[in-house]
Amino acid sequence: MLRPVHWFKMLGQELHWSFVVGVMIVYGISQGLGVGLSRVSTQYYMKDEQKVQPSEAQVYFGLLQIPWIIKPLWGLLTDTLPILGYRRRPYFVFAGFLSMITMLVLSLQKNLHLAFALLSLMAGSAGIAIADVTIDACVTQNSISNPSLAGDMQSLCGLSSSIGALVGFSLSGFLVHIVGPKGVFGLLSIPAGLIILVGIMLRESHAHRFAYRGVNEKLLDAGKAMWTTLKCREVWRPCLYMYLSLAVSLNVHEGMFYCASHETPLIFFTQEVVGSIFSIGAVGSLSGVLIYQNLLKNHPFRGILFWSQLLYGVSGLLDLILVLRVNLRIGLPDYFFVVIDEAISRMIGRVKWMPLLVLSSKLCPAGIEGTFFALLMSIDHVGMLSSTWAGGLLLHVLKVTRTQFENLWMAILIRSMLRMVPVSLLFMIPRSDPNLSILPAEMLKTKKGDDMLETGNLEMASLVENS
Repeated sequence: MLRPVHWFKMLGQELHWSFVVGVMIVYGISQGLGVGLSRVSTQYYMKDEQKVQPSEAQVYFGLLQIPWIIKPLWGLLTDTLPILGYRRRPYFVFAGFLSMITMLVLSLQKNLHLAFALLSLMAGSAGIAIADVTIDACVTQNSISNPSLAGDMQSLCGLSSSIGALVGFSLSGFLVHIVGPKGVFGLLSIPAGLIILVGIMLRESHAHRFAYRGVNEKLLDAGKAMWTTLKCREVWRPCLYMYLSLAVSLNVHEGMFYCASHETPLIFFTQEVVGSIFSIGAVGSLSGVLIYQNLLKNHPFRGILFWSQLLYGVSGLLDLILVLRVNLRIGLPDYFFVVIDEAISRMIGRVKWMPLLVLSSKLCPAGIEGTFFALLMSIDHVGMLSSTWAGGLLLHVLKVTRTQFENLWMAILIRSMLRMVPVSLLFMIPRSDPNLSILPAEMLKTKKGDDMLETGNLEMASLVENS
């Protein structure tokens, strides 16, 4: 019973309590709770307020990925351009204010045009992305200085995200029913305010002098370092795998959502039920984190990805059983079956995702940790964008609309078959011990004359002029 307490205490002692609390706020409250609330509210906002088709909704949700795709820009700024002597804290404050303002605009503005609504949602997504890349920089730095704790840190991130998502999804349906999607947007300004708090309390070394005139040179050096790292065989092969594994797994979620939330379909769930289904999915995701942390974190990446990808493809067929109504023939009610489907799919998806996160944290060279980890995550988001838009095109071709779902089963079958493709690409993933470094030793050393990193337990110091 006390094992989790000792685990948190150990992380706090090794990595400093402000880092641990910052991870819990950014991943647990902002991304977990906040995204849990915003996902359901945004879906109903697009469906009921903006009246868009499922294929169009797929495209618009893809646009919300753009701030995450340009994460290397945010990472480059936080790595090379300190503000008032700090490299992390001001970016948390800016991200919090950006998200807070956009959520209030969406909540208070009546009859907002679709274009302005999308811009506001993208700005709010940008605020979350900036906070994410800033905390990722701290996580990645700790993964380099404490490689044996890399799995524990990703587990902390995953646990925080899953628990927050569980709470967010549990409340989302009820809140959408009570205050509507726009009311939920107003509530989302609270998690944004907590991001500002992270920027205030995070312990970080202060630089008294900084050569702003050398920023362009530093940006150029960082770009060269990123390109040099990407050319490394140990780096570009896993990056290509991560992109392809996401891109070929087509996303047809909006087709399923419109089918389940339509007023007179074969399957119908209320707003509260939709939120509860997503909350069960969050439980499955949390279970995946616990399984990885306690059973799989010391196993080679390739073995975990082989079995998890196979199971991920098979789990996609559960949606096919639901749409074809096979579950009713064997006596399983829709809600019970959907809950099982969501929990299993999310658990497998998280188990598949965790080793890729740990692997990504080990591919980052010293000095540009935030930038390079952001680049790796942006590659993942490009994969998700490709998956979302390709899924939207598939729904459009199969004529799945707001009221027509006859061909939805074909989209699910095609998606499930394509999920098996990444198994044939696993040769790109290293076989190495997950507790050891992957990059060559020279890439993990900080140049003494470059002012890139101050040795310490937590944060990287600002780029300081040594002359």
